[in-house]
Amino acid sequence: MSLKRSKYLFDEALKIFSGGVNSPVRAAVKPYPFFVKSAKGSHLYTVDGEVLIDYVLGYGPLILGHRPPAVVEAVQKQLERGCLFGTPTELEVELAKRILNHVMHKGKIRFVNSGTEATMTAIRLARGFTGRSLIIKFDGCYHGSHDSLLVSTGSAASEYGIPNSLGVPNELAKLTLVARYNDINSVKRIMKKHGNNIAAIIVEPVVANMGVIPSRRDFLRALRELSDDHGILLIFDEVVTGFRLALGGAQEYYGVKADIVTLGKIIGGGFPIGAIVAKEEVLDFLTPKGKVFNAGTFNAHPISMAAGLATLSTIENDDTIKRASRISEQLSKIFEDHVSELKIPHWINRVESMFQIFFTEGPVKDADDARKSKRDVYSRLHEGLLKRGVFIPPSQFETVFLSNSHTKEDLERTGEALAEAIREAVRRPELKWS
Repeated sequence: MSLKRSKYLFDEALKIFSGGVNSPVRAAVKPYPFFVKSAKGSHLYTVDGEVLIDYVLGYGPLILGHRPPAVVEAVQKQLERGCLFGTPTELEVELAKRILNHVMHKGKIRFVNSGTEATMTAIRLARGFTGRSLIIKFDGCYHGSHDSLLVSTGSAASEYGIPNSLGVPNELAKLTLVARYNDINSVKRIMKKHGNNIAAIIVEPVVANMGVIPSRRDFLRALRELSDDHGILLIFDEVVTGFRLALGGAQEYYGVKADIVTLGKIIGGGFPIGAIVAKEEVLDFLTPKGKVFNAGTFNAHPISMAAGLATLSTIENDDTIKRASRISEQLSKIFEDHVSELKIPHWINRVESMFQIFFTEGPVKDADDARKSKRDVYSRLHEGLLKRGVFIPPSQFETVFLSNSHTKEDLERTGEALAEAIREAVRRPELKWS
């Protein structure tokens, strides 16, 4: 790739942004990130004149691909009417009804501006509703960058969480207990000690920020039962999986109901959004009816509402979810075939239109398994594909996303690039697989 313009822009960015970027993963592209000028369908067009097949898709929201005509038209029409009013609009009522129809028929919803805001508000809501302080999260699950959930496990799962970032007080991190994903016994041990003071269990039904790690169906069912037994609210963080696994999200896909569901990404059609969906008696604890505070100038922003409505209408009226899943199955098989041919230890986890490859002995069922993957091999694979016009996530611990805009030609080009890139990635004398 020729990156002369991107190099100049990144040098300028380093002078004005911390690390040269406004979100850390963007700096994971080495030696520096490429800058995008435009995008359409399954392709990115860089400021350096390169055309890339995009399997990142904004880290998940763009299940229709870039610039889908229905979304562009809806946004343009709304811009002509205005973009911010400080009062309710009909759009938010329409989108809310559409979401609740699929996610929680008799529930209520509060729109916010990001997945982070959604999970932050959900935790506050659960604490306010139950009158309890502690929450349980799982090692490897990411729920945004707010203090309550920006913690990880210590030397062993099921210990008190420790801060994942400077600026998060130890005293606050200790209110978050960390269990092992897909291990119900680790949850039971926490329950035995702290059950009467736990407000909520929050879980990604499919872990999407540790690579892709699916949950076991019996694991989610057991979480539901434990929550019921101890008067705890079960929160499904579906910021990634909402409207990607099924119209009803992971609840429909796995057949397990949550008390609170957090949403984002797809429901905004590529624009900033988050949402908290909960049972009526729970959500009514939010202000102005209840005493759990939430407010936001940009909550239910008209542009995001218009884009979200157009996106969900498209998903409802065609086979978007099934088509994206079929393409994901085809692409993951291409990865499987090329890597298996070289007899490289690996494991691929796929859930519908999401997958990731790990260079490790399988299976990968939790964060500890994922951490065993040879991340240097994955990084070289990313670099090799990128210079051949294919963009997969730069981090091993992100997700390859598919959309209904990816084509047969995209897959063929990716296969050709992968055939060369994987050999290049593993052709290192120091690399040992045992």
